[in-house]
Amino acid sequence: MDLLNTLVDKGLRRESPTREEALAVLATSDDEVLDVVAAAGKVRRAWFGRRVKLNYLVNLKSGLCPEDCSYCSQRLGSTSGILKYTWLKPDQAAAAASAGVAGGAKRVCLVASGRGPTDRDVDRVSQTIAAIKEQHADVEICACLGLLSDGQAERLKEVGANAYNHNLNTSEATYGDITTTHTYADRVSTVRQAQAAGMSACSGLIAGMGESDEDLVDVVFSLRELDPDSVPVNFLIPIDGTPLAGKWSLTPQRCLRILAMVRFVCPDVEVRLAGGREIHLRTLQPLALHLANSIFLGDYLTTEGQAGKDDLAMIADAGFEVEGADTTTLPAHRAGVAAAAGAGCGGHGEAGGGCGPCGEAAPADAVPAQTAAVAPVSAPAATEESHAALVAVRRRGAGTDLPPNA
Repeated sequence: MDLLNTLVDKGLRRESPTREEALAVLATSDDEVLDVVAAAGKVRRAWFGRRVKLNYLVNLKSGLCPEDCSYCSQRLGSTSGILKYTWLKPDQAAAAASAGVAGGAKRVCLVASGRGPTDRDVDRVSQTIAAIKEQHADVEICACLGLLSDGQAERLKEVGANAYNHNLNTSEATYGDITTTHTYADRVSTVRQAQAAGMSACSGLIAGMGESDEDLVDVVFSLRELDPDSVPVNFLIPIDGTPLAGKWSLTPQRCLRILAMVRFVCPDVEVRLAGGREIHLRTLQPLALHLANSIFLGDYLTTEGQAGKDDLAMIADAGFEVEGADTTTLPAHRAGVAAAAGAGCGGHGEAGGGCGPCGEAAPADAVPAQTAAVAPVSAPAATEESHAALVAVRRRGAGTDLPPNA
């Protein structure tokens, strides 16, 4: 297919596709989905080989959020039966993080519900980062605390946060349909504050909220312009008690096309397969590893994910390998920019006074290895009821007395 050949060539040169080409990827048929995966897989392997980075979420403070994000079970007015608790103590958070690190995670994502942190909250998170780094000096720490105020990004950077996450979620044109208590511009501003402070920026999207193909392309092109180092791709988890409960608009094939489009637009960026992969991709999850080079291990903030041991088995069975702590995630040209900004090379923590050697990235004219043959997977037709049965509220790990899933 001429379109896919063109997109592979552009991806190897780090050249942006046109909007029309990105839309054309989303418009391909289910019969063409394996061709799309194979093409985007060439770009993924050129920049990231067959490595899969593992990330682990720790929900520091759950529920009771004053914001009204329609997709979120922690939102104002949510009747979801999720865990609700105030700030974990540093030792509790460190214990949860240790479970993820033991499972192979090289990044721990510290998340707290709310509009944004107070200065006292930043102090709490600083103590938590110190407790984690004391046990795991080389682990990457990504903070996700909401909208930042002046000076807070710098403080987080000073105490050891390597990255900051704040997703754009959807297009600017439709953002007001999803959230009214803050704006799209607020989110962009927070990502830029994190970048200006020298942290690696992490910002992504949520698919499946009723957006059009044009909306998806808009938000991904906005992310390319914002230039984060990592782009999480979430698929809506329609949790009971939220305005988007019952919103089941995604198929496994559409999820794969969305991931491929993100990879073509952001060829050398860490694309993370994030929330909702289990319930929307289902038996086709292994194919997504040919597109994304990063996943979350185990559970999410308020819902349960696939068992951590099954994540590891899936990666191995698909012919991929877990990325080690001694390997730099980002290609050398991106890692060098991050290091110049004072954020390290982006592949590991800053303990020990500097970065180790960065992994090799394929040059722009590299010819990637051939895509491994992948047989189509057939799954029984699923109903909305069977989909909904896959959504389980988290009852283990952080905020409970039960061991975490990692």
